Amino acid sequence: MALVPILLQWLDLSKNQQTLFQYSLPFNLLFAFSIGFIIFRLVNGSSSKELNLPPSPPKLPIIGNLHQLGKLHNLHQTFHDLSKKYGPLMFLHTGNTSTLVVSSIEMVREIKINHDIPFANRPSSTASNMLFYGGINVGFAPYGEYWRQLRKIYVMELLSNKKVQSFKYVREEEAALMIEKISFACSMGTPIDIKELVTSLTNDVVCRCALGRKHGGQGGNYNFGEMANKVGKLLPAFCFGDLFPGLGWMDTLTGLIGRLKKVSGELDNFFDQIIDEHLSQNKHNDPNYNKDFVDLLLEVQNDNLHFTRDYMKAMILDLFVGGTDTTSTTIEWAMMELVKNPNVMKKAQEEVRKVVGKKNKVHDEDIHQMEYLKLVVKETLRLHPAVALNVLESSTITNVQGYNVPAKTAVFINNWSIHRDPKLWDRAEEFIPERFSENPIDFHGKDFKYIPFGTGRRSCPGLLFAIVAVEFAIANLLYWFDWEIPHGEEIDKTESFGLTVSKKIPLLLIPTSHFY
Repeated sequence: MALVPILLQWLDLSKNQQTLFQYSLPFNLLFAFSIGFIIFRLVNGSSSKELNLPPSPPKLPIIGNLHQLGKLHNLHQTFHDLSKKYGPLMFLHTGNTSTLVVSSIEMVREIKINHDIPFANRPSSTASNMLFYGGINVGFAPYGEYWRQLRKIYVMELLSNKKVQSFKYVREEEAALMIEKISFACSMGTPIDIKELVTSLTNDVVCRCALGRKHGGQGGNYNFGEMANKVGKLLPAFCFGDLFPGLGWMDTLTGLIGRLKKVSGELDNFFDQIIDEHLSQNKHNDPNYNKDFVDLLLEVQNDNLHFTRDYMKAMILDLFVGGTDTTSTTIEWAMMELVKNPNVMKKAQEEVRKVVGKKNKVHDEDIHQMEYLKLVVKETLRLHPAVALNVLESSTITNVQGYNVPAKTAVFINNWSIHRDPKLWDRAEEFIPERFSENPIDFHGKDFKYIPFGTGRRSCPGLLFAIVAVEFAIANLLYWFDWEIPHGEEIDKTESFGLTVSKKIPLLLIPTSHFY
């Protein structure tokens, strides 16, 4: 134990903690902590067997390939660059864990067609366990009957085509409120933060669909969109305990555990309020009361006493993390590409305004006729998939293309890299919506070259809900307003990596009313 105060003195944490830990991968600390880990390995020994592993970059003792990953803000790009040298099936030693990076359509097809079940799990982490009540949600639950039943509840009661269409009045009402906000900005001549605007929109839509009413912003008391964003940033944050057994105490020093406790505590208190509110409403037996997703979960609990509040809370959080930040991020990227490509913007606006005609309002049914708008959304999700890395985990030792992949290996399918593969896409780095008119690919990922929502058993169950929300929001933004970049400014396309890949610098645009 004498080693600990020596390390603390060397780091001078009292003066430098904020500087040292402001990044997700503080590799400048790893040398010191490796000393403790060496002792751990000497005491506990190693029982690993020699396997024919996929190609891997040269590794260092203890930390493996961590030093080659850079900072987490561009992990998908780092994987992309390394895979160019070491191949589309690349193995990484990450501390005391193993990682497989999949970066080609051929390797995705091999895994999804021949090994889908062995790769049907998701890796758990300190963050996922603390935020999602031990990982009992659809996102992190192990593949099996319990997971299938959870997914079935989501799809049947909230995410089916029938349910999504039944929520059209919610989308239309919330879009009208968004238009009012933008109109006010027009009168003031001030730029609008697009991400902030559409996060509020998607937060309100998801709240009304899932919880029965708004929670946050005007008419609410809790900013769920903001909390979903925090969760999205915390989930992939660097955690010593996940990679180095015995060094979990370092996560307390970095402040990670404190941040996780704070966010999980806030969420837990809010979920209790939501559930108690629904229990109170149901007691009135009001025949006009419209049941929502939480009411359904309460009915499931009545039929199954093992379905506790924690299960309900984890499922509610799933909806917001999967449905709020991903949707708003996609809309922001779409608007960025449109203002950077004025010919595309003009074509999309002409179509939207022609379809709407003299109705003076975008109706949900109008979207079906907006073929070019749909191409814009598809191309946005090709260049900017909201989730750049589809994360899985191997449940057993699996042979893939002659290589052995150990059990409990984290598998990163690099959607971002595949979507920019010049062998698959002509002029892959350019924003060209027309490419999808010549090659009508859907969102389900069955061809493996276009997988913005994943593919196989672990694909996103909220695909339809998300696409409908994105298309309807963009249609309204393009119908009512013209958009331009503030004078003298340029758009920065730098990405910020988290659960979603968002713009690092918010997109600020000046709206001008098209009709008055």
